[in-house]
Amino acid sequence: MTTAQLEAEILKLPRSIRARLAERLISSLDNDAEIEAAWAEEADKRYQAYLKGDEETIALEEVMSAIRSEYGL
Repeated sequence: MTTAQLEAEILKLPRSIRARLAERLISSLDNDAEIEAAWAEEADKRYQAYLKGDEETIALEEVMSAIRSEYGL
């Protein structure tokens, strides 16, 4: 079966089954322990910098205001 044939068959499935399949396929792409470990290390590094006062913080209200202004919301 070709990729195009497989796609055509999958698109015939009910929406709920396609959604579940899509979720499983996407999550299978995210199962890289090395990447997860790198993100965890980066998050911890940033958190430690925040605790030491080395990271500048911006209030949520200020961020949301800038987003609303940028996108005309």
